[in-house]
Amino acid sequence: MEKYTDILRAVPLFESIEQEELFRMLRCLGARIERYNKKDVIFAEGGSAKYIGIVLEGSVQLLRDDYFGNRSILAESYPSELFAEAFACAELEELPVTVVANEPTAVMLIECSHILHTCHNSCSFHHRLIFNLMRDLATKNIDCHNKMEITSKRTTREKLLAYLEIKARQNGSYSFDIPFDRQELADYLEVDRSGLSAEIGKMKKEGLIEAERSHFKLLV
Repeated sequence: MEKYTDILRAVPLFESIEQEELFRMLRCLGARIERYNKKDVIFAEGGSAKYIGIVLEGSVQLLRDDYFGNRSILAESYPSELFAEAFACAELEELPVTVVANEPTAVMLIECSHILHTCHNSCSFHHRLIFNLMRDLATKNIDCHNKMEITSKRTTREKLLAYLEIKARQNGSYSFDIPFDRQELADYLEVDRSGLSAEIGKMKKEGLIEAERSHFKLLV
């Protein structure tokens, strides 16, 4: 675990945990590291919802497939970020999503109950962990609200513009990279890929945006 010290220090869940306590705490929590190849399933829909994941290397996607096989990307997580924590905290019997490795990926898995319930050692860090976890859940709730705001738009153009405006605010610039290729962006916006590509082409011709692969620039 020592090779991931810098990543672990940046994990919001571990904020205000002193470095000398960190590895003792992880041993107490029963944390373990797992590695996956690109497209490997980390958590399968319908599987156990008891683990919180932390990305150490690579990235993961939370996916949902509807009855007709249409795929939607609900979220992505990168090094030092948590995933699936809301489902674990809710103590769902089954996961409603699939989590896959988006590239060669290493993750840390911690059983949520080990965080929410004080161990017999009465370790001092538990209260801080619970506070940090609740703050993370609140932040993810805001992200979920943003996703709902985007996908509630009626047209592909409106959805794309809403997404790009949010990314511009987050980056503090009208020029930025997004974490998706065209198919992934279509899945995130819940639109058809060919329709999305056509709309991007139209918006470029109209002088509304510049777009090259995953780089976008809003022209204002």
